Amino acid sequence: MKKIGVILSGCGVYDGTEIHEAVLTLLSLDKAQAEAVCFAPDIAQRHVVNHQTGEVSENETRNVLVESARIARGSIRNLRDIDTMILDGLIIPGGYGAAKNLSDYAVAGAKCEVLPEVADAVTRFRKSGKPIGFLCIAPVIAAKLFGSEGIEVTIGSDQQTAADITAMGAKHVAAPVEEIVVSPGAKIVTTPAYMLGPGISDIAKGIDKLVAKVLELA
Repeated sequence: MKKIGVILSGCGVYDGTEIHEAVLTLLSLDKAQAEAVCFAPDIAQRHVVNHQTGEVSENETRNVLVESARIARGSIRNLRDIDTMILDGLIIPGGYGAAKNLSDYAVAGAKCEVLPEVADAVTRFRKSGKPIGFLCIAPVIAAKLFGSEGIEVTIGSDQQTAADITAMGAKHVAAPVEEIVVSPGAKIVTTPAYMLGPGISDIAKGIDKLVAKVLELA
């Protein structure tokens, strides 16, 4: 049975992991008889957003690892303990958490920085020749870390994000929600997911393809 690490960034699209994307990733892995091993950094969220109103909840704090445990039904590990030797690949779902907690892309754009723990884990998987999947907005992390290698990624068709990806040295490839982009020779797989949507059944098609490709490359 192949083991795939899944890095979560909280619980909820506006300040953490996009829940649909995470659950569909876990479901697809399970259906393929692969084992998902969930991780998250033990840090405070950038902020907390009321998902009913879309407004920031002032004076409220939440922990990324604790919140991510909700999605993983408690079965989650601290990202600092990730071991590339026992895992066959890595997948990072989207949601604003990828752009606020795993990186600061949401505020810094093309000049963003990736959380050191995330950068270390992703870079080690890349150096080990193991496949990495990025969903939704998460491909900006790949662009920041490996843009100098000219990797190819997709976030769908959003012009500003595509321009930022290009500014970081990577190549953006427009793709529909049901498709994936595999960077030639890099074992980096991306799909637009909710960067395009519009619905859960739409994003499921691309996520299933991404998971299948990651497992094929593993």
